[in-house]
Amino acid sequence: MGLWSENMSFVNPLFLILLGLIPLAGFWYYTRRQRMHTQMKVSNLAAFKGQSSLRGKFLIVLPILRALAFASLVVALARPQLTLKEEDIQADGIDIFLVIDLSSSMLAQDFKPDRLEVSKRVAMDFVDKRTYDRIGLSVFAGEAFTQCPLTTDHTVVKGFLSALECGILQDGTAIGMGLASSVNRLKESEVKSKVVILLTDGVNNSGYIKPETAAELAKEFNIKVYTIGVGSEGDAIAPISKKRGGGFVYGFTRVQIDEQLLRNISYMTGGKYFRATNERALEQIYEQINQLEKTKIDVTTIKRYSEEFYRFAFLGLIFLMLEILMRNTVLRTLP
Repeated sequence: MGLWSENMSFVNPLFLILLGLIPLAGFWYYTRRQRMHTQMKVSNLAAFKGQSSLRGKFLIVLPILRALAFASLVVALARPQLTLKEEDIQADGIDIFLVIDLSSSMLAQDFKPDRLEVSKRVAMDFVDKRTYDRIGLSVFAGEAFTQCPLTTDHTVVKGFLSALECGILQDGTAIGMGLASSVNRLKESEVKSKVVILLTDGVNNSGYIKPETAAELAKEFNIKVYTIGVGSEGDAIAPISKKRGGGFVYGFTRVQIDEQLLRNISYMTGGKYFRATNERALEQIYEQINQLEKTKIDVTTIKRYSEEFYRFAFLGLIFLMLEILMRNTVLRTLP
């Protein structure tokens, strides 16, 4: 640890006023030195050129050492202390499950480059803001599964999010299955607040669990569900069929979102429904949810103090002894 730190404070700071004596002493020393040395007027200094000695030049070191000794001892008298802070953080976190639609319609290009890529990016930004929460990830299309269980390792969650792509599941939109998979993971959680954020751009048309049934299960286990309908109004360029060799054929298709169903799910569970018609709107929705679901954090700050005056006292004595030693040896002058 260095001699000085930004966490340094003084018990007796008034002693530091004495440091103002140093420039006064310097002025006094300069004027006294001028009076002590006699002056001799000569017509030409050529004879004295190059006659100054190294010893003579080093005489200025003596008053500097004395000033440093005085300054160090004054700081020691002010009694510097180093403040060591310890923070004990207790967070009453929230368990959050992100449920994301991976049906082919999420490749629609009314968002740039498409709905899925924007949804992934905004979700990762949201994860970054939830420092103390456990977060999990479920995905669904015509079927559903848990991509990532609840974890505080947000790097892992973001890694799974970034790797999401359409086509890894049978196509379709099984909203009930997606919600049920997250409820199944959250039901055993012992935290007070359990939240699902379900994002979709379509109408439920697959799966053997009805969305209403999944919502009832969420309500039973005190799980709040926020639903997000993502997609612009009217028509959008989206996949309309599959190519034989893989990939999709794109064309204009009507944006259809079962908003009433999503409202009912959120209403039944005490959540809220949002509609995102563009990227900025989706960012604002996640920000609203972030504000609505606040994590309770208790921070206890413990302060410990370390006495540091001895460092400056020791340094002052070194300067003083060095000044005395040099004055009486190598830099000794005749009276």
